[in-house]
Amino acid sequence: MKILVTGAAGFLGSRLVQALLSQPDVTAIVSADLAPCPVADPRVESRVGTIADPGFVQSIVDPDVRIVYHLAAVLSGQSEAEFDVGIGINVDGTRALLERCRALGTVPRFVFSSTVAVFGGLLPRVVPEDAALLPQTSYGVGKAIVELLVGEYSRRGFVDGVSCRLATITVRPGKPNSALSSFVSGIIREPLGGVDTVCPVPVETPIWVSSPDRVIQNLVHAARIPAAALDGHRSLNLPGLRVTAGEMLASLERLAGPAARARVTLERDARVEKAMVGWPAALDARRALSLGFEGDADVDAIVRQYMQTIGA
Repeated sequence: MKILVTGAAGFLGSRLVQALLSQPDVTAIVSADLAPCPVADPRVESRVGTIADPGFVQSIVDPDVRIVYHLAAVLSGQSEAEFDVGIGINVDGTRALLERCRALGTVPRFVFSSTVAVFGGLLPRVVPEDAALLPQTSYGVGKAIVELLVGEYSRRGFVDGVSCRLATITVRPGKPNSALSSFVSGIIREPLGGVDTVCPVPVETPIWVSSPDRVIQNLVHAARIPAAALDGHRSLNLPGLRVTAGEMLASLERLAGPAARARVTLERDARVEKAMVGWPAALDARRALSLGFEGDADVDAIVRQYMQTIGA
């Protein structure tokens, strides 16, 4: 089976490629991104370009691709700062990708990485799956538009889609990125690396999070769900864990000691705080759980997962 992964050179995409290669029926993976996929395997073919280029989109969806994982996106911070760039990639590029699938007539499973940011406004403590989409950021708007497109292209039989609303992924290795939620990883990653950092939101701010390993496991699973089990409802609230920034810092102190915790100072950032307050603090993921998706046990398990990856 041949699979296309857009955004495969990134943190999440490269981990997804590695996980897919362990599946016995996967024979080839097309990596589509601005850079080559870092996973060295003869079954991985890197195609370098941008989905903003219609010609590149035409070149990456081969007729024998059975599953498309669409992870490529302009993140929340850049989408807010550069409206045209965000819409051009997140909406127009995705529409071109869906159109290419439609033109081929092969009806691939189309797994779209959506976000909690499709919700916004006055929200209940736990947001149900059928809550009205009212995003408060350009990033969320783009993702909400694509969720509707994936549902419509699936209804019309052009693709067999599923949109996975992911929690904020933590802890991401490497350097901070342009996501407004980047600090959620930074307040754990930087102290464990001996670097001082800032928590830009009040410690009581609740956040819906998931570990990298759990997100990858759930994305792999998303491609295997029978279409009939989705019952026409193509968007899923994936499981996550509701924690506050303070609970994350308390976990850091429990597992790494007071010195690590002392490297994090509180310095509120109105732009980041506004975005985080506008996003759901918890999603009702009961349907996803009934379909076999899984969540993390607790915040300590998430922090331990990262500490193990860096040998701490």
